[in-house]
Amino acid sequence: MADEKSDPLVHRREKLERLRAKGINPFPYRYDRTHKLAEVAGGFEHLEGKTVAVAGRLMSVRGHGKTMFFHLQDQTGKLQGYLRQDAVDEDTFALFKDFDLGDIIGVSGEVFKTKTGETTVKVRKLEILAKSLLPLPEKWHGLTDVDIRFRRRYLDLIVNPEVMAIFAARTKTLRAVRAFLDKHGFLEVETPVLQPLYGGAAARPFVTHHNALDMRLYLRIADELYLKRLIVGGFDRVYEVCKDFRNEGMDREHNPEFTMVEFYAAYLDYHDIMKLFRELILHIAREVRGSETLQLGEEVIDISGEWPEVPLLESIRTATGRDFANSSIDEVRRLATEIGVDLTGKNTWGQIIDEVFSEKVQPNLVRPTFITDHPREISPLAKANRRDETLAERFELFVGGKEIGNAFSELSDPDDQRERFESQSRQAGAGDDEAHVMDEDYLRALSYGMPPTGGLGFGIDRLVMLLTGAASIREVILFPTMRPEGT
Repeated sequence: MADEKSDPLVHRREKLERLRAKGINPFPYRYDRTHKLAEVAGGFEHLEGKTVAVAGRLMSVRGHGKTMFFHLQDQTGKLQGYLRQDAVDEDTFALFKDFDLGDIIGVSGEVFKTKTGETTVKVRKLEILAKSLLPLPEKWHGLTDVDIRFRRRYLDLIVNPEVMAIFAARTKTLRAVRAFLDKHGFLEVETPVLQPLYGGAAARPFVTHHNALDMRLYLRIADELYLKRLIVGGFDRVYEVCKDFRNEGMDREHNPEFTMVEFYAAYLDYHDIMKLFRELILHIAREVRGSETLQLGEEVIDISGEWPEVPLLESIRTATGRDFANSSIDEVRRLATEIGVDLTGKNTWGQIIDEVFSEKVQPNLVRPTFITDHPREISPLAKANRRDETLAERFELFVGGKEIGNAFSELSDPDDQRERFESQSRQAGAGDDEAHVMDEDYLRALSYGMPPTGGLGFGIDRLVMLLTGAASIREVILFPTMRPEGT
């Protein structure tokens, strides 16, 4: 245990009690703030000589004796304060000595510029707004341990200002999505997170239990089947910004809890959705980045041109020199093995084709590329392709080697859909724990008639990674899923 004389936690507690002994509440109820810090720092022309009241976290102090310079930080940025002993009363100057780095304080005084040209507040009055009882990470080394950064995001935001910029970009992204879809006639809706049956994607669900009803429920893995019920009910265009949950592995691109946007439009097909999705991504880039660009690691790429549309089987042929089209399952298995693809757990023609694509094509899809016409066998909610019934009217958008969105010409024939569900059930019986379950109510809904419909789901987290250059999905989720500390 550290010597109490040198223990910063002891010193902070002593200062806390000194404040209370002076009749000062270290955790007051409110503060009359006139400006945010960036408004003062960038508004010198309008504020010179005027008195402002600002507040923020004390991040640095320099000076000796009768003169002090310090910096405050809030959500908008930093601002310098200047304290002279002969410009304030004795109690105010003494109060500052009971402040520590990390304390949140209120400052009022006149705005001026120092000799170095930095906009500064000349302090007339100080107030403590929240006493920090724990010290911030050491100034020069900061908070770099990624495990601590993600567990203690509040500290990450305090000491790494660029992190706050990432989440500001995330908010702008969501705002841009809503504005675009609202403008194009979509209605934002909400569907259940707790569902008696899960569906709409190939994934394992989280399972819970409702005590009052004594029934098993699942956290949704997708919104698709509920949103398409609304198209059956008569809505032309609907969308949802949704939290989805998948009980699967975690890596740089996957978190068990993530944010999706799904939208569905009556009387459109996947070609129409493709055009709409491109327009949406360009709109988001303009709103968030100020240009039609995306961030790919350290590289910024212009996405304003046309985006190629490449059939999946053609992309495999180009990448591997092997033609998987019109081949039996034994033949595609042989071809895949020849080029070194691991087929563990891949039992169907469609699963093998998908795995070959994932290993040999996807990592090289850097610039925006629509991969179209996936195997029908692994697309149980999409209509058969009009030219080849072994394929589906489906596309996925890839950027930077990541899948960003997945879209279909939605299957609307209830008899065909039942056959697809039954096929999925057989796969589940064979050990596929990501197969779709039978949903009789959804089939009943389709039996009342769903108009031709195009639908799309895309991940907000991966899109924000592209917009901000973040290397891991944990960088763009405020509180990512983590193992308990110490395990």
